[in-house]
Amino acid sequence: NYMPIAYSQIYSTSSAALNGIESIIANSPKAPTEDTTLKNPSALPFPKWEIYIDKAGEYRFRLYAVNGNCICHSAHGYATKSGCKGGMESITRFAKEAKVDKTYLK
Repeated sequence: NYMPIAYSQIYSTSSAALNGIESIIANSPKAPTEDTTLKNPSALPFPKWEIYIDKAGEYRFRLYAVNGNCICHSAHGYATKSGCKGGMESITRFAKEAKVDKTYLK
């Protein structure tokens, strides 16, 4: 639907941005999910997905790399946890086939 699923940090160089994209592609399919919305969540090592509830009471996600840096986070809140998980699954499914539009890189 051409709507953003996630955002990343701002990178200072195009090579750093491309490394961030590669990190999402590499980490998203293998990272387990730490669900902080549970009563007694278990802390997981990096890389990992994290599901949390934002200040508006909506579900959101973050993807962390092996080094513990957040490499992407949900573009919007989800009304349900299953919707949030669907966003995470979309990133994993589409990232490996995504084409990078390098015209934005300087």
